[in-house]
Order: sequence, then C-alpha cells, then structure tokens
Amino acid sequence: MVTAGDFRNGMTVVIDGKVCQILDFMHVKPGKGAAFVRTKYKDIINGGVVENSFNPTAKFDEARIERQEMQYLYNDGDFYNFMDPNTYEQVALPMGEFTDAMKFVKENENCKLVSYQGKTFSVEPPISVELEVTETDPGFAGNTATNALKPATVETGAEVKVPLFIEIGEIIKIDTRTGEYTGRGGKN
Repeated sequence: MVTAGDFRNGMTVVIDGKVCQILDFMHVKPGKGAAFVRTKYKDIINGGVVENSFNPTAKFDEARIERQEMQYLYNDGDFYNFMDPNTYEQVALPMGEFTDAMKFVKENENCKLVSYQGKTFSVEPPISVELEVTETDPGFAGNTATNALKPATVETGAEVKVPLFIEIGEIIKIDTRTGEYTGRGGKN
C-alpha cells in the first residue's frame, strides 16, 4: 500500500479499480484548510488521463507492471506472434488491439510486452528502428534549407514524413515514440 503523499512520477497504482500511472503530482498546503495532493494520472489499460485531488493519507494498492523482452516472429492475419528468446515459449496477441504499437516493428525484432496480472495490455517497440523505404515520390537534391517533407512508406507498411532527398531503397531511422524520421540508417 502507498499513500497519496508517497506519489512519484511514473509510479503505478490502482485507483478506483483501474491501473493508473502517475504523470504529475503536487503537494498543496493552502493557507486555510487541510493539505492535499493534486494528481494527474493515466489509466494505462484504457488510456484516459484524469486530474484529481487526494488526501495525503489516502491509501492505494501499488500495481506491479511486468515488462518481458520478446522477439516478434510474424503475424498470421489475426495475431501477432512473439517468442521468449530464453524459453522459446510463444505468445499470440490479437492484431486489432496492438496495431499502432506494431507499425514500425519488423520480423525478428525484439519488443517488450507490458502486462498486469498476466494480461498483456501494451507492446513497447524499440525506441529507434531502421527501416527501408519501399514507396515515395522521386527524390531530388537542393532546396534543403526549407525542411520540406514528403510522405514515404516503409517496409512494415507504415507511412512517415521524410526529407525530399530520400529515395526508394534507402534505410532510414525512425523514432517509434513519435513516428518521425530521425536520419539515414545503415547501408542495404
């Protein structure tokens, strides 16, 4: 059990039966009245963000979130299939729930499966990936001072905005948290 007075950014607790991550908190001591903790937290399973105030002595159960390193094997049309690289145990996750998280992940890449009480609710792809551009308008040199961007499709099927000089077949680096181009990658 933790009290609201013990809240820290990133802590996960159970609030009203929901697993929540503390995004921001502030201990407030008004000139008149009792102190309280103003809190902003996110329901990590459903995604909603809520702001609420709590008495500093209010008690909450601490939620134990597990992150397990898994290798992405393939998708079979209905499920994303992963394998534990240590035990070779395989796990299948429904495609509809995890499509956004998987849009920059290619086969044989390692990800983290995030779960609470044995139920996986999120997939964390690597922070940065290198993918090949499979489709984009022809590139051209010059006019690089304007930071102009064009759409490009990468090998996983995701669309990314890239600089005008990027051509089909090039390897680019992408930040999976934002979905943005961050630079050129290694050679093919």
